[in-house]
Formats: sequence, C-alpha cells, structure tokens
Amino acid sequence: MISYAASMKMPGRGRLGTAMTSILFASAFTLLAAVLPSAGIHAQEDSKPNINPAPTVAVDETDLAPLTTRSHGISLYGDLKYGPDFHHFDYVNPDAPKGGKLLQSSIVAFDTLNPFTLKGNAAAGIGLIYDSLMVSSADEPSSMYGLIAREIELPQDRSFAIFHLDPRAKFQDGSDITAEDVKFSYEILLEKGSPVYRQVFSQIEGAEIIDELTVKFTFKPGNNRETPLTVAGISIMPKKFWDGKDFAKTTFEIPVGSGAYKVASIEAGRRITYERDPNYWAANLPVNRGQNNFDTIQYDTYLDPEVQRQAFLAGEYMIRSEHSSRDWNTAYNTPAVERGDIQKEFMPDNLPVGMQAYVMNNRLPIFSDQRVRRALQYGFDFQWLNRAMFYGAYSRTDSFFVNSELAATGIPTGDELALLEPYRDQLPARLFTEPYTLPDFDAPNGRREALREAMTLLNEAGWEVRDKVLVNKETGQPFRFELIIRQPGLEKIALVVKSRLKQLGVEMDIRLIDTGQWVNRIQAFDFEVTTFWWQQSLTPGNEQRVFWSSEAADQPGSRNFAGIKNPVVDAMIENITSANSWEELVAATRALDRVLLWGDYVIPQYYLGGDRMVWWNIFGRPDEVPLQGMSVMRWWIDPDKAAKLQMGMN
Repeated sequence: MISYAASMKMPGRGRLGTAMTSILFASAFTLLAAVLPSAGIHAQEDSKPNINPAPTVAVDETDLAPLTTRSHGISLYGDLKYGPDFHHFDYVNPDAPKGGKLLQSSIVAFDTLNPFTLKGNAAAGIGLIYDSLMVSSADEPSSMYGLIAREIELPQDRSFAIFHLDPRAKFQDGSDITAEDVKFSYEILLEKGSPVYRQVFSQIEGAEIIDELTVKFTFKPGNNRETPLTVAGISIMPKKFWDGKDFAKTTFEIPVGSGAYKVASIEAGRRITYERDPNYWAANLPVNRGQNNFDTIQYDTYLDPEVQRQAFLAGEYMIRSEHSSRDWNTAYNTPAVERGDIQKEFMPDNLPVGMQAYVMNNRLPIFSDQRVRRALQYGFDFQWLNRAMFYGAYSRTDSFFVNSELAATGIPTGDELALLEPYRDQLPARLFTEPYTLPDFDAPNGRREALREAMTLLNEAGWEVRDKVLVNKETGQPFRFELIIRQPGLEKIALVVKSRLKQLGVEMDIRLIDTGQWVNRIQAFDFEVTTFWWQQSLTPGNEQRVFWSSEAADQPGSRNFAGIKNPVVDAMIENITSANSWEELVAATRALDRVLLWGDYVIPQYYLGGDRMVWWNIFGRPDEVPLQGMSVMRWWIDPDKAAKLQMGMN
C-alpha cells in the first residue's frame, strides 16, 4: 500500500508545495492583469484582452512519486513471507487448546520486577507481560509483523519510520495504548534503562508524536536498514504507571504491562506466577494465533543446579534444557523415562551458536598483551575433555558465529578481503595468509608443540619461569589470576585447565559464586576471568556494538566483558550495521569474526549445535520446528496426557 506524506515536515512536501504555489500565483496574476483596467485607461466593451500564457514551471517527477511505503510488516533484506491477510504463522497450531498450568524453573533469586535497568536481578519470564510494536517471525531470518503497531511506514532510504498503532490496542488495565506511551517507552529506556539501550538506540535521532495513534522515529544520517526493526522491538509501557516513580530503582510493585500475560502473584526471590489476561486485545491477531496457550505460567527458583534437576525428576516442574553432557547420558536413566512419562530429545538446529568461552578481562595489565592471551589458549585441552568428560558430544568453537555461514573460514578473499585491506597495517600479517587455528593436542607432538609455542610467547611478552613459577621479568610478580564460575559442573572442567596452565607456571584460582553475585560482578567488570556465552542471531546488527565496541568497553552493563578496544573491530561493526544485502552482511560478519579471533580476546570452549530437551509427557506441540528454533510458548497442555499423569491441570 502506498501513502503520501502525512505532515508538512516530511521530505519532498516543501518542494512540491512550492511548485504548485508558483503555478497558481502566476495564473492568478495573469488573470488579474487581463481583466483589471490600467491606470487612467478604461477598457472598451468590444476590445479583446491581450492574454499572455502563464510561464511553465518544471516539476521533477520525483516530487510526484510516493514518499513512503506503508506495510503490515518489515524485513531486513528481501520480501516478507507472509502477506497482509495471513491467518497465522506456519509453525504454530492455530487450533491449539487453551488452558492448563506450565511450571518452569529459574536459577536466579529475583529482587525486581523491572527487567530494563542495571540494578537487581529481574524475575524470570517478566518479559511475558510486555508486547512490542511488531513481532518477529521465527521462520524468516529477520522479518517483523504488526502487533501494537498495525502498520509501519518507511521511505526508501529508511531515514525515518512511522508506526500506525492499532486503535484496539490496550494495556492490561484497560487503558488505550497511545503514541505518547510509545515515545515514553523509548525515552525512559534511553534515559533511565540499562546502558545497553543507549548503544542499541545509538542510531535513533528521536521520536515525535504525529497524532494519538501515530508516532514517528527519525534516524541519524547513514545506512539504517536495521534501525526500524530495532524500534519495532521496543517493549511498550504505560506512561501513566511510571509517572512519579523512579524507573531506575528495583521494585516489587506489580507493573501494568501490554502483553498476553500479567503478574498474578509473587513470593520475593522464590516464585512468580503469571496468568493469561482474559481481556488481552491481541489474542486473535495473526501473529498470536496458536501461541500463549497456557492459562498460568509459574517459575520456581532453585539456587543449586543439582537440586533443580532433581526437582524436575520429581515432577516439581515440567520442562528443562540440559546443559551437562554427563547428566544427559546418566541422570535420566529413570523409570519415568523408560515408561515414556518423561520425553528426552536432542533438537538440532542450524543457528549461529555464538561464542562460549573463558573471557579474559583485557582491562587488566596481566591480559593486555595479545601474546599472553594467545599463550593461555594452551590451557584448554578440548580433545581430551571431549573424550573424557563430554561423551564426545561437542565440537570445538572456532568462530564467534560458529555453526553458520557467517563464520570466517580459510583466509580472507573477495568482499571480506576488501573490507580488511584498508586496515592491513593494524592487523597481524598472518591474518591475511593463514587460517586462525587453536591448539590441537591430538596432533603428533601436539601437546609439546603447543607448550613450546606458549612459553615462547610468554617470554617475548616479558615473563619467565623461576622455580616452576611464571613471573614478570622486571617485577618478579607471579602470573596468577582468579576464575569465577557460577555452576558447580564447570568446576571439574576448570580443574583440568588449572592443571594444564600449571605446566606454564601459571596459577589459576577457581571461585564458585552464586548466580546473583556473578551477574553483578561481570556487569561491573569486576573479575579477572569468567565464562560467558555470546549468543548470535541469523542477522547480526546493532547488538555487535554492545558486544565488542570500544564505547561498550567502558560502559557497565554492556556485554563487552573482554574490554575490547580495537578501532578495526569498531570499523567492522559499522560495516555490519550498514550492509545493504545478505551478501554484504555475510562478508562484513566474517571480517569481524576474523579480527576478533586473531585478537585472542577469549579462550573458546565448545558447542553442541542444538538443544537437549527433557519434558514431562503432558504437552502437544507443532510438527514444524522453524528456522529460529523451538519455543515452549507454541506448545499446549494435552488434556488426556495431563489427566493420565495428573500434571498441568489447574
């Protein structure tokens, strides 16, 4: 559908208006000159007026072209899969029965119901209470369709976006969702939310209200293909609820949301229960059909992972993702699994896994030298760990975008090389001539060669071994650091790393802390080494700034835990965010991946390429698993199965 500019401020309107005014003014002037008498001379009745034709005013055809395109959806690249009259997404069951109770678990004791700020640990599932302007399709790489916003209006250059709200849209208290609420949500997140929002919204110039149901976001100069999708994903909050409240503080006051579920009850730190809003205005929109099928969703907190697992086996909650290969192979040999009461399935995917790694805090002098960071790669003996502890289940992570075509391979060529070439003098020469590799301890003399290389690098960086201890040549300070972890199962792996590093004279202390303390420390960059998993999407974009940019390195709450400050990384991120096609995005992402790898900012670990899922057999689920993976919010309680096991019924 095509629309024209809706306000005098829109590009193109001024030029067209001026042209039309000139035409009208010239015509009127000519007419007046023909019919009015000259000074002191009276026109005769039979005289013929001398009429001169109005001057021709050229009008550029572009001035007459539609200024914006108005649509029910938006895609980063390419066409939308679903048309304006689609009934439901292909990967849901539109006739799924509604009802029942979904019990889930959390490992974090929550102390706030505000998930948008840096302070506190938000309750699990709190995002269920909020809707966004548009919602993503799970079977497309990056497409969104109208929810609170019925339509989006864009110019060809995507320099701004106008969202037309659905007049039926309401908050959970029954009040209307207006453009003022949308503008407020953006501005409060920018001003009082987590610092991450300032980075994610960095390309947004501002928001203005056109009318009660129309809001316009203007973007900064540059390529803004992704920025409209960023805006479309903002969680919408009611302005009147937050008036007079400090948004930046933790709170247990139950917020008014805009989504399908609302908070029913809480037990601070222990339990939170959500109930499906019976008056939810968007329940039958195409983007929601077949989803949000549970009447009640409850999260119980278990601070110990083993207690959490045993609670599942006892039927205290209904579905879990198993992250331990040992427990996947040993902990579920139970009668309930044998009877089929518990279902157990590995669900593979082809999504970018991202980077799971030991993260070295590069802000600290001990890790500031790339040669030191490279030497510490020796400490992770993946081949031995995979055989001895992982049941051979994992593959080595060798890319920040592993398990996808976005991962850098071989040496740079073509478009990727063209992006890297201007920075050749700022990059390792080997980046252009050989693939990035990690130590292979299974190769002939692999362990010895890796140890020799690590010691050489450490010596070059100013470290040497004295009495079996690695010390700084100038100060005599021992090379010692602390690894903080939050899961007991990771301690056994860390002990293997500790023993390998001991051969270099490096001393690593291992400290197990609770999840809440761990979150607070890594957000404040108060650690030496920890573990983290940067998850990636099929279409990387603005979030890469939050992960790796120099600006994010000094911003508490960002995901640049490694403290990376590299102008070439910054440039590669800009290439990603300005990509105009899928081919450009792939080349730019591979270039970023390669630069990050050769910086040795982390010690890569391993990946699975799917999810290990276990659940009590009370669910129905769609046959199709879409491109972006499984979601329990598309499942439903099967009444017959639930009755048999006496679970899931209210």
